[in-house]
Amino acid sequence: MTSANIQKPSGWVRFKTQLRRQGIASWVALVVMLAVALTWLFPLYMAVINAVKTPLDFIQHGSLSLPQGIHFDAIIKFSEDVNFGEKVWNSIQISFFIALIGVVISFLNAYALGIGKVKGRMVILAIFMIAFTIPQEGLIYPLYQAATAVGLYDSIWSVIIVNAILMSAFGTYMLSSVLSTFPEEILEAAKIDGAGSARMLFNIVLPIIRPTIMVLATLFFIWSWNDFLFPLVLLPSNDNQTVALALGVTTGQWTSDPTTKAAAALVGLLPSVIFFVIFQRTLMRGVAVGAVK
Repeated sequence: MTSANIQKPSGWVRFKTQLRRQGIASWVALVVMLAVALTWLFPLYMAVINAVKTPLDFIQHGSLSLPQGIHFDAIIKFSEDVNFGEKVWNSIQISFFIALIGVVISFLNAYALGIGKVKGRMVILAIFMIAFTIPQEGLIYPLYQAATAVGLYDSIWSVIIVNAILMSAFGTYMLSSVLSTFPEEILEAAKIDGAGSARMLFNIVLPIIRPTIMVLATLFFIWSWNDFLFPLVLLPSNDNQTVALALGVTTGQWTSDPTTKAAAALVGLLPSVIFFVIFQRTLMRGVAVGAVK
């Protein structure tokens, strides 16, 4: 046996070494993910335990202690004070139509830019990139003036139209990057079979990228649900306000009830969490789609 054969590790040893390294990396990734999950869940935990406390229990034992009893007085009080059912319905309408209109605009724009290969495609995409980086605060006054001029001030459609158009800038950029890599062979085969632009759009392209579109719709819905600034400015009437605006009634100029605050945070957060849980499989499937087969 030569010295070279003695020094060279066997295939089994190399395999065990590689497996050990992968195992360490997997454990590190698991620990990091658990830390991130706990960081995200901690505010939800605080909202749950404090929403079912009485004010006296909160004062005596603090915010981190478990409740001495389960009381729903703060949740009931908040729901009655803000007419929470009406606010939820307003938020559902606004978020649904923003997601629907925003996705339709994004898909049609992305089809023209990604597959249609219109002239000046890169310039148009650059404009869209700039558009979705503009701070909302810089758009408030002109949007307020425009909503007032067309008679949509204090109408939920003012928020729907504004947010749908603004979010479609991000949606167009995202979907056009996906459609720019769409296989040319599929499109050529469809053209040979006599498919027109409309048929290729709805019968070929749309079914293939549906998971990505569902991800975009989910993001639009959640972003719209949590939007605060545009509804605050464009929806002054109590009857048109959203869940995000209803959370502000728990803080006064001189007084503040921490249990009611926690109840408001919990009740306001639950609908978006429930929506995410319902569509998590679709969301994960869309994120996992990295290429079109």
